Amino acid sequence: MSDLYRFSLPLGILVSFAAVIDVVAAPPSWPEFQNGGQAVAAEVNLPTHWAPDQNIAWTADIVGYGQSAPIVAHDQIVVTSTSGENKDDYHVSAFDFGSGDLRWQVDLKNPSPFKNTPMVSRAAPTAIATDTGYIAFFEGGALIALSPEGKTLWQKDLVAEYGKIEARHGLSASLEQNDSLVFVWVERGEEPYILALNKTDGEVVWKAPGVGSTSWASPRLIPVGSSHHLVCSASGKIVGLDPASGERLWEFDEISNNTSCTPMPVGDGQFLIGASDGRGETAAGAAAASNGLIEISKGDDGKFTAAYKWQAKKATSTFGSPVVAGDTAAIVNRTGVLYRLDLQTGDQVSIARTAAGGIWATPIVSGDQIYLFGNKGTTSVVSLTDGKEIASNRCWDAEAESGEGVRSGSVLYAAAAASPYLILRRGDKLYAISAGDE
Repeated sequence: MSDLYRFSLPLGILVSFAAVIDVVAAPPSWPEFQNGGQAVAAEVNLPTHWAPDQNIAWTADIVGYGQSAPIVAHDQIVVTSTSGENKDDYHVSAFDFGSGDLRWQVDLKNPSPFKNTPMVSRAAPTAIATDTGYIAFFEGGALIALSPEGKTLWQKDLVAEYGKIEARHGLSASLEQNDSLVFVWVERGEEPYILALNKTDGEVVWKAPGVGSTSWASPRLIPVGSSHHLVCSASGKIVGLDPASGERLWEFDEISNNTSCTPMPVGDGQFLIGASDGRGETAAGAAAASNGLIEISKGDDGKFTAAYKWQAKKATSTFGSPVVAGDTAAIVNRTGVLYRLDLQTGDQVSIARTAAGGIWATPIVSGDQIYLFGNKGTTSVVSLTDGKEIASNRCWDAEAESGEGVRSGSVLYAAAAASPYLILRRGDKLYAISAGDE
């Protein structure tokens, strides 16, 4: 199969997203969680090798601690974090893209203080970039829109408007957007809900019931015909909503352990979904069967349904979502084994155990390579040509894993790619990595 065909699919998906996301088109740009479901580093010469003393252009300290992904727009990198014994304060910080210098920081009070421990989400939802700035959401119910200079455009307290937010281990759903609306998913324990707000002024356009099941995934717009469906995945159920009205268009329940992975678009009416082995599963095949490619169809009666086009036989996911990698689907299990499955049939193409180990961040594809970001700090670079590991890299010494562990900020949570950098986010630090002399 030619390289031209292999990489035409991700580029085609990227074109479909141009009509969905209203952000500055000029690079550098990575405007939302998972780049809006397009985890491909387009026209970025990513480094293959780095170390604490090699190819790291700059680092930046983040106030407090956070688990959200960095976003890139308006020549800045924006992250969120929280601080205080009870996550008393939330922070939105903007760093200069070229130097890593802190440009501004906005602090706001948490409407739902809760003990600050590794067992709950800590500034986990990722913000979005818009043509007028940024919008950030925090699991405690704070929602704020900011200009590129850090000025508040509008702000909301969702606890004051819709009641307290209580959820097992907290919330982590990142924001999603189209050209005019921002979507906020609050899958709390009782009366969960999904909001669509006008990005310009924060006015609520619609409010719909949530899925009604445990989830730490994020909502994702999936192209369906000439429109899109807002797809939300929670344990044992996936639903598709009309993003214009909030009407529930379809439900799918032939799945289990799908609590963490976000649906990833593959093309018109299709998306990859990941699910874990659940630790309680006795048969690997039963767990793998919840990982696969789902297709949305419209019947003669005008109603939509969703069904598997194919299901995996061995591959399972954890926190990192499956991604499109050339003409394959890439799925990483809890021990760092990378499965590549044919995107059309689900047949296994390759399998490799990587040095990355378990991942919390979604992989990123760059040319004929895929980057796997191990939560303990090791990033594996794997060839999409033969499935072999090319390199394993770290930004900090492995000794940093001892002692307090996640409390010390040594977890690698997320990554973004924007020319000329690969940007890694630790709980308390940003790393900008460049190709250097490669």
